[in-house]
Amino acid sequence: MTRRITDDGRIRASLPTIDALRERGAKVIVCAHLGRPKGEVKPEFSLAPVARRLGELLGTEVAFASDVVGESASRIAGQLADGQVALLENLRFEPGETSKDDAERGAFADRLAALAELYVGDGFGAVHRKHASVYDVPRRLPHAAGGLIATEVGVLKRLTENVERPYAVVLGGSKVSDKLGVIDNLLGKADRILIGGGMVFTFLKAQGHEVGRSLLEEDQLDTVTEYLARAEKAGVEFVLPVDIVAATAFAADADHDVVPADAIPADRMGLDIGPASGRLFAERLAGARTVFWNGPMGVFEMEPFSHGTRAIAQGLIDSGAFTVVGGGDSAAAVRTLGFDEAAFSHISTGGGASLEYLEGKTLPGLSALED
Repeated sequence: MTRRITDDGRIRASLPTIDALRERGAKVIVCAHLGRPKGEVKPEFSLAPVARRLGELLGTEVAFASDVVGESASRIAGQLADGQVALLENLRFEPGETSKDDAERGAFADRLAALAELYVGDGFGAVHRKHASVYDVPRRLPHAAGGLIATEVGVLKRLTENVERPYAVVLGGSKVSDKLGVIDNLLGKADRILIGGGMVFTFLKAQGHEVGRSLLEEDQLDTVTEYLARAEKAGVEFVLPVDIVAATAFAADADHDVVPADAIPADRMGLDIGPASGRLFAERLAGARTVFWNGPMGVFEMEPFSHGTRAIAQGLIDSGAFTVVGGGDSAAAVRTLGFDEAAFSHISTGGGASLEYLEGKTLPGLSALED
């Protein structure tokens, strides 16, 4: 089976830095990862299609190494001429890339660093990981941040320092546990927080409502209840859906109806926010001057459950605010649903990295570049 790229957003985001290096005569060796092969060579996670697409976008051939630090990588790195580009095979095929053992990770970093003379970190989507290519290699070579990372950090500073208010945050996605840290930190910074996606059902359950067979994290109910109380005390407006698209099954052709958010049938699961919620959320975004959005409002990949996410994207555009789409599924949704990326102030290439920055955490990849 020939694998194809369905979203080349992150590849395109890397082009300015690669082109800038080529124009200066650098021999560019690109390192990247795909999926979670867990230190094993798995053909379905090969970066060969990425090399082809990168070459198309750059308008030049990109040499592809069939390994990461082996014979193929060494040969191709040694043969590069000034201005040429090579891509190594998936970094995560090597167990040392993601190892928690400093010695194992360092040994792999030594071999990777030996292929180059300088390091430019531009993979913002991975800077929250203490991985060899992100954290250890820049500690072994002269290093600098690429244009993409510089842009991403500049945008995130606008969301955390001297924010133009009102400041609205839209959070969705499947699990509330993935967003606890950012909610905790934003309770003291945001003016209003809008909640949708699968994570909303834990909030609705915490308010005593029936959520049927919807996604639910019962172990987070107490935390969510505490956050709602803290928000009220701090004067932060929490906006929850007023209606839900509830289906009989997790399938695009499943029977579904719009029901009140506090009356989801016991035999149904919520797969999107409803139309009234989409209008409500858009209204709450209309007066904002800064908006950060991370996480879809429903299962946007299935057309019947894509309308809530579409409403949020359009709400950001119509708000006239400084709008940041926080990477991951939100960025994929923008492209999948056909929105013009230029209509948003910034579309991040790193969902997890953006969230951890907003949580106030130290990101290993950034700290390595700052040394």
